[in-house]
Amino acid sequence: MTQTETAAKKSAAARAKTGSDAPATQEPKKATKPAGKKKSGLAFPFTAIVGQEEMKLSLILNIIDPRIGGVLVMGHRGTGKSTTVRALAEVLPFIDRVKDDIYNRTPEQYLEGEDARKGRKAIDPAAIKIEKIPVPVVDLPLGATEDRVCGTIDIEQALTSGVKAFEPGLLAQANRGFLYIDEVNLLDDHLVDVLLDVAASGKNVVEREGISIRHPARFVLVGSGNPEEGELRPQLLDRFGLHARIITILDVAKRVDIVKRRRDFDEDPDAFMKKYNREQLKLQKKIQQAKDLLPQVSMNDSVLTDIARLCMNLGIDGHRGELTITRTAHAYAAFLGDKEVTMKHVREIAGLCLRHRLRKDPLETLDAGEKIERELAKVLGEAEAV
Repeated sequence: MTQTETAAKKSAAARAKTGSDAPATQEPKKATKPAGKKKSGLAFPFTAIVGQEEMKLSLILNIIDPRIGGVLVMGHRGTGKSTTVRALAEVLPFIDRVKDDIYNRTPEQYLEGEDARKGRKAIDPAAIKIEKIPVPVVDLPLGATEDRVCGTIDIEQALTSGVKAFEPGLLAQANRGFLYIDEVNLLDDHLVDVLLDVAASGKNVVEREGISIRHPARFVLVGSGNPEEGELRPQLLDRFGLHARIITILDVAKRVDIVKRRRDFDEDPDAFMKKYNREQLKLQKKIQQAKDLLPQVSMNDSVLTDIARLCMNLGIDGHRGELTITRTAHAYAAFLGDKEVTMKHVREIAGLCLRHRLRKDPLETLDAGEKIERELAKVLGEAEAV
């Protein structure tokens, strides 16, 4: 269950106790208002997670530049995949949205969307109230229906007031945030197609019983799963920008540290959060600085040529590989505080960008990461010889 759903249920229960008789038209706003409240102390702190550097770096880079296209986290069960993703909410900088807006829109998006609706009076920009909320991290359960994901008719309002109204789904809640799918390789094929369409367009279009709704739905898709339970469809696999591979930690000291930290967190979450508060704020500041620096980061043509040659030598289909490496390398350079992308930056993130884009060869014995590293070495050798 998402944070918004939990808050909505609590709000509804509170209204029932107080005997509130607010008009039905106000219910959707009241139900979504608590979405901006952060549940401090419930999520394991991001900076307290031991190991799994690939996964943490991939998530951070997508925060810096959401255009990278999301993260696919695949690995052994019980390795902290879900814990790490849910810990995002505690480290992300807050965002501005129009107060109580169910689509998490900026004032500009709100004015554009409302002005496009027929029969509405012009809205005074000065009258719009702004509030700060955590970046949404929305869970998409495997059993969710298309109506729950995309939105549908508000049956309660239709029965009580006789008015056709739209009840937003999970895609509306995830706008300008993260949409997390646990066990993504087990997701229903029909929902996969819906997610691909929305992720590609950045808009969700719903046609239900005479109602036509179009709202922004730009989110970072984060999926996790165990490869032993099934493979992803190629269409969904290619849609993820980065692929983080997670393995069970074999270092005894780290395994002991993982158990101790989890035990301390379970016994006193608030005290544990305070212990890592400084590191959380430090990482949040570093991420914000990287986002501010990103527009100033540049890449010369020689580096871009090497990236294109690498993708070509590896037989990557299409051009999404080059685009993803370019965006990721820019974000990584900004995260390190550098204003120019070099092949050192590219080397660090090439595996994340290309591992899941390699053509599968059943006779191939070389690991995907090793294959990328070998081809990268060849490209760098050619570049040095020129």
